[in-house]
Amino acid sequence: MTGHTLLVLNNPAARHLALLDRLPQETRIVAGETAEAFVRAAPEADTLLVGAVPRALVEEVLAMAPNVKWVHTMWAGLDTLLFPALVENERGVVLTNGRGVFSRSLAEFAITGMLWFAKDVRRMRRQQREGKWEKFTVTELHGQTLGVVGHGSIGRATAALAVAFGMQVRAVGRGHTPLELGELLEHSDYVLVSTPLTDSTRGLIGEAELRRMKAGAVLLNLGRGPVVVEEALIRALREGWIRGAVLDVYDQEPLPEGHALWGLENVLLSPHCADNTASWLDEAMEFYVENFERYTRGEELKNIVDMRQGY
Repeated sequence: MTGHTLLVLNNPAARHLALLDRLPQETRIVAGETAEAFVRAAPEADTLLVGAVPRALVEEVLAMAPNVKWVHTMWAGLDTLLFPALVENERGVVLTNGRGVFSRSLAEFAITGMLWFAKDVRRMRRQQREGKWEKFTVTELHGQTLGVVGHGSIGRATAALAVAFGMQVRAVGRGHTPLELGELLEHSDYVLVSTPLTDSTRGLIGEAELRRMKAGAVLLNLGRGPVVVEEALIRALREGWIRGAVLDVYDQEPLPEGHALWGLENVLLSPHCADNTASWLDEAMEFYVENFERYTRGEELKNIVDMRQGY
């Protein structure tokens, strides 16, 4: 296949788009952040690359491009992208995503969060500010149990690092039973939630699940905010059902001023940037370029999404 027309829904001046120079020379590339930018090219387009743009723009441009066969989103999360015209499309549009591209950095952040609590870094910093020399006992990750809820690319990458620290790993993936989840929660010292947000995972970790965790356990949410019931988590942290939490995702982002999570001492908050390394956008683009090469050769694409399942 030759002569592809690619619509890039992103700021045309973004530095990482320079990697599109690696695409076949005959590829027509049109980039923009408004529907008007694609009026001429849309009827001929056969593929869309979705960057940092609102879902409404993706809906509008897809409707303008009746010959699109493949849509790729640079991100792993799909809950803010999927819309009926895409999910229920009758023309067989294939959707792929950036799943797995950011797993390594997110796994490192998970280990950072666990070490933050194991070594009580918060206390070290407090004593440093106060000029206080007061020894205390720290713990190791070695011998502790990491429970992984959502054993996808993030869960597997974190598990690999955890094993290197000498941790035991328990995991539940898609199709787990409430009994399996409950047993994982009861036996884990750290619980990593890395499942995507779907109808079946929304509110997966609520009051009942938090109460089943050990009092000394730490919850880490690196998937999507609404997978954990935020109100129940705040209560659990305030009342000591669990030791603490490490969060990169929230119900509302940015986290509003005055939100209860800001004032909790037993929470480590990241402003949803745990995977924002210096090279993260380049790596996402490199994955896309590789997939585009497969597309031009008529090979099966990587990371094909089951849009009805949401992952």
